[in-house]
Formats: sequence, C-alpha cells, structure tokens
Amino acid sequence: MTMSQIMTGSGGWPLNIFMTPGKRPFYAATYLPRRPRQGLPGIIQLLERVAELWQGKRLELEQDALAMIEALERHSQPKPGSLPDEELYQAAFKQLTAMYDKVWGGFGTQPKFPMPLYLTFLLRIWKRSGKSEPLTMAEQTLQQMRRGGIYDQLGFGFHRYAVDQQWLVPHFEKMLYDQALIATACLEVFQATGAPFYRAVAEEIFTYVLGEMTSAEGGFYSGQDADSEGEEGTCYLWTPDEIAAVIGQDEASLFCRLFGVSEQGNFEGKNILHLPQGAKDFAAREGILPGLLAVDLERWSQALLKVRETRIQPFRDEKVLTGWNGLMIAALARGYAVTGEKRYLAAAQRGVDFIERRLTRGDGRLLRSSFHGKALVPAFLEDYAGFAWSLLELHQATLEPVWLDKARELADALLQLFSDNAGSELFETGSDGEKLPVRQQSAHDGVLPSGNSMAAWLLLRLGRVLDDEGYLKAGEAIVKNFMGAATSQPAAFLNLLSAADYHTGPEVTITITGSGAELAAMLRLIHSRFIPGLAIRTGSAADGFAPIGGAATSWVCARGACRPPLTGPEALGRLLDELGYSLPTATAEAG
Repeated sequence: MTMSQIMTGSGGWPLNIFMTPGKRPFYAATYLPRRPRQGLPGIIQLLERVAELWQGKRLELEQDALAMIEALERHSQPKPGSLPDEELYQAAFKQLTAMYDKVWGGFGTQPKFPMPLYLTFLLRIWKRSGKSEPLTMAEQTLQQMRRGGIYDQLGFGFHRYAVDQQWLVPHFEKMLYDQALIATACLEVFQATGAPFYRAVAEEIFTYVLGEMTSAEGGFYSGQDADSEGEEGTCYLWTPDEIAAVIGQDEASLFCRLFGVSEQGNFEGKNILHLPQGAKDFAAREGILPGLLAVDLERWSQALLKVRETRIQPFRDEKVLTGWNGLMIAALARGYAVTGEKRYLAAAQRGVDFIERRLTRGDGRLLRSSFHGKALVPAFLEDYAGFAWSLLELHQATLEPVWLDKARELADALLQLFSDNAGSELFETGSDGEKLPVRQQSAHDGVLPSGNSMAAWLLLRLGRVLDDEGYLKAGEAIVKNFMGAATSQPAAFLNLLSAADYHTGPEVTITITGSGAELAAMLRLIHSRFIPGLAIRTGSAADGFAPIGGAATSWVCARGACRPPLTGPEALGRLLDELGYSLPTATAEAG
C-alpha cells in the first residue's frame, strides 16, 4: 500500500502490484476491470502490455523498480527529534479541534471512522490541561456513535465506519480491533466521568465479542463481513411490518419512534435502527418512566434479535490474529479492573492461553495468525507489542506476578527480534523473518496503533512498573526516533504522543502489599479513577515494604515525593483525592 501511494499518490483496495522476480515493484493500480471501462485500463489489456514491455524493455523496467525501492527506503527512514514539549501536545489538540464535528461528534465529514485513539489522547490532554473541551469532544463522539446506525442497536458492537456525517449509514463490516479500542476508550471515559453510560457501552461490546467473536478455544475472531445474501447490511435492516410481526402493532409503534423507523426507510427502502434522541429524552417526550422503557427495550430487543438470528448471517472471518487478540485481551483486562466482572478476566486469560497454545512455536517464537489450526507466519512487531501489552494490563488489573514475568519475557524478545544493532529503532518485521526488499519502520497511528507506538507504551510502562532504567531508555528512544515526523504532523502519531505523555507527565506510582479481598478492594479503588501516569507495583518486606499490622498497605509516590504508608482502601482514596485524582461524580446520564 505504501508503494502504491509513492507511485500513484493514492491507495485503496483491491490493490495490484506488478514486480520483478526479485520482488521489486514497478507498477501499481487499485481496481482494474476485466476489460477497459470508464477510463480504467482492463487487466487483460494491462497484462498484455506488461508482457510486451518485459520482453522488449526489461532493463528500463528493472531500473524503474530499483528507483521505487530507493524511494521506499527513503520513505521508511524515521525522522528523529526530542521528547515532545507542551507546544507539540497542544499542536496535536489543535489539529483534532480543526477536524472535529461540533454537531455530530467525531472527526472529518464522510466517511467517518470511530478513531478511538483520538479519544484516548483527548483524555490525556484534558487531564494535562485542566480544560473541559477535550473531554467534551470525547464524550460527544461516543454518545453520537452509540446512538447512530454505526452501532448495532440489537446485537451490539460497532461497524467499521459510517459513510455519512451523522453516523447513520455504516459500512456494515465489524472488526475485532474496533471493538477492543472503542471499549477501552469507553472505560477510560467512565473512569474520568463516572457516568454509567460509558461503562454500559463497553459491557455491550464485550457481550457482542464474547457471544459472536470468540472461538471455542478462547481466541478472538478477526471480523464479520458487511454482506449477506449478496447485499450489504441485509441482516441488520427492518421494515415497520417486520417489527410489528415480532412485538405487536401497538408496541411496534413506540419502538419505531424510538429507533427512527419509517415506512419509506433510511437505507434502500428499509431501516437501519438508530436513536434520533437519547432514550431518556425520548421517555420524557413520550411520558414514559425511563425504567419501564428500559425493561420494554430489553424485551423488544431480545425478541427481534432472536428473529434476526434466523436470517442468513454475514460471513465471519475466523482468523485469529495475535496483535488484534492482544488488543482485545487488554480491553477485557481493563474491563475487569474497572468493573470487577470476573467473566472478563476469565475471557482474557483464555485468550492468553489460546495464543500460547496455538500461536507460539516450540522455541517460543510468536506467530502472526491462526486459521482452523494452521499457524505458520512469524509474528510482526505489532503482534509482540500488542500481546505483551495485554499481559501487562492483566498484571496491573490483578498484580499476579505471572503476567508481569510473561510481559517482560516478550519485551526482551521484541527488542532482540525487531531492533537494529544500536537498539534505538524497531522494524515492523523480525530479523528472522522473510527477507524483504525494504525492512520498514513506522510509528504512524491511524485506526490501529502502530507497532512502534505500542512498543514504546509497553517499554515505558514496564520500566515504571519494574523500576528498570533499561526499558525506560528503550521506550524513550522509540519516541525520539519518530518525533521529527510527529512535529510536522502530530495527529498522525497520537498513540506515540500518548506514550510520551505517560513518560513525561505527572507520575503516580503505587506500591501495594496484601492479598485477598483487601487487595482486590484497593485495586478496584485505584482503577475507578483516571490516572494517566499510573504504575502499580507489588511490594515485599525484603524491599522495605512491610505491611502494617498485617493489613493491605500502600505507598504512593507522586508530585516528586513519596508519602508515608497507608492501610486500607479508604486512606488511599483520600490521598488520591488530595492529589487531584478524585473518584468522579457521575455526570448527567448520556442519551
């Protein structure tokens, strides 16, 4: 795709690359019809022309191909810089503000993608600056997305993007990484605001993933197609008559008003369910108690979902990708930490078990993907970083040492496999992988976080948790390696900037001794708050952290000073309040 953008100035799927037997590309094109049509060359005509040139002007083609490789090498060279200062964070926020849709939330016009990495960055800017605008932008975006057709109002989960500005008409494909990253963003907004709405959205996403996207062995599938019965969205669309046939005419009338269902429809004569206004506002308009509406809505949704399940379902992509599974395991671990729901922890642990059994070679080398039991391709940087990140999330949620040991082991393997000789640069492919024309480096964050930004996050956070200067220096080197490019286009490196904010922003290190219910209560108290610079450590008497009177004890270091030890969660909560990390008071219930 990068090669296509270099050659033609654009990219897209499907993508066709013509290359020499030495894997050097010399021509790129996206969609090609069979025969010439509407100004597009036909693929048969093009193949004939390429064959003619290969026979008659091979030297020229090979020279062109070599020039393209040189261009790719130049494109892949990182631009180093210094650690970001406040000016760069504000420049990134200014870019997001310029893109922000003040009416519908989100960024840009159409098509409109969820971009959860934008939202998690905004939370850090909110905490960093003390201004309300970044949090408002994140909240409005999540609320509008949840009400829109981009959200599956019956079965839950987010579709890949909306083709319009209002989040109404989606491209109906569902991707695992969207569910993981949006759920994480929701949980962080819940930590920041205390509003139950955001926790509920995260839990709905988990319900969808655990019900529809999880294999019997515990791995998480990659996605669901947009099409069924040969047309996009067919499975998800409704008419008023179809709804009335399931829940009865009287209740269907109320349901249709709630979800914007009409006779003319909003998509090819049928209806994408969405919420033109929030359920609470709708109940007030209709003179219904919100609690009664919620009960009716649950009953209607279950009845309609049961009927929908009898339709031909979209194809499910049952590849299990290590990196994407890492994102989902991390989201579930965070879900457990924030909510205390043990089923999320169990699902996360089963996901780890799947990767260790099905996506790890006998020598410990991670593999990229598994499909129906077959796994061959060595894992990439994003796979190692994503999976190790999930193990670190599990440790911070439980403080069980096994997860920290596994995360450290993977971080060491990551540095060995993907770094250059100096250790300051990470490549996307391992040194033991297939030899490629160019071994690329990138920290560009878009819909997905880059492997380098995830690796920087991992190493910086691991360094804090372990108090290990080596990991901290390695993570900082990654950040610096791309800061030249980030300075010119900060919105393209938001996950990397979030990692840098963790490293350079206010640190909060909490060391805990204890076990059982007291330890669990203390962890729940910590994770109920949004603390961007948090690192939790386990203490022992040998290290100078002896529990007081046998009770769970905590030591807090923040704002450049370490406080005296505290026993029990209540005292810890009061100190966090004093430090500016108060337990949030729920805002007005979102729609």
